[in-house]
Amino acid sequence: MTTTATPSAPASPLTVGFDLDLTLIDTRPGIKAAWEAFAAETGAAIDADLVVTRLGPPLEHEMAYWFPEEHVPEMVTRYRALYPTYAIEPSHPMPGARDAVEAVREAGARTIVVTAKNGPHAELHLAHLGIEPDAVAGGLWAEGKAEALRAHGAQVYVGDHVGDVRGAATAGAFSVAVATGPCAAEELKQAGADVVLTDLTDFRGWWEGYLA
Repeated sequence: MTTTATPSAPASPLTVGFDLDLTLIDTRPGIKAAWEAFAAETGAAIDADLVVTRLGPPLEHEMAYWFPEEHVPEMVTRYRALYPTYAIEPSHPMPGARDAVEAVREAGARTIVVTAKNGPHAELHLAHLGIEPDAVAGGLWAEGKAEALRAHGAQVYVGDHVGDVRGAATAGAFSVAVATGPCAAEELKQAGADVVLTDLTDFRGWWEGYLA
């Protein structure tokens, strides 16, 4: 049984969680390429430009826009088979991502990536870009992210989506939102984010203040 961590009573060691898509990594170019390859293979009429405007929820949610429910599991499997070939190389770090992870590490704290993306693909992205968290937990969305945040004793969770804000709240973690994804700053604030940053280039300054 794990214990919920709170900002006022931090667990040891201090741990910061990060979302992946549009928080640490701009996966839009790679995901667009993967969906275009998937559409070509399946013959489905898929608007890849639209797909990348609503990243965050699990792949199954997006697939349900394009295929009947009974075909979603099969299509998810086919898409994931294509993903490493098309999605990893074109993706790149979000502004300030490497520095944010390094700022946490410099403080002697741990980092964990908690994402709705499946774990193996998340690990491929991070390895390709040389971003090395202490742990990666995939396949978790919104309130479900609290499972990993609690297990790793995360006191802070950083994400770009209102689902990330809800996940932090469920885990009793301090919610740091970055307005770099599909959710505007005001939407993130209204969802309950404790602080909203423009992007991760602002993280180090906030982090130093948080530690103080």
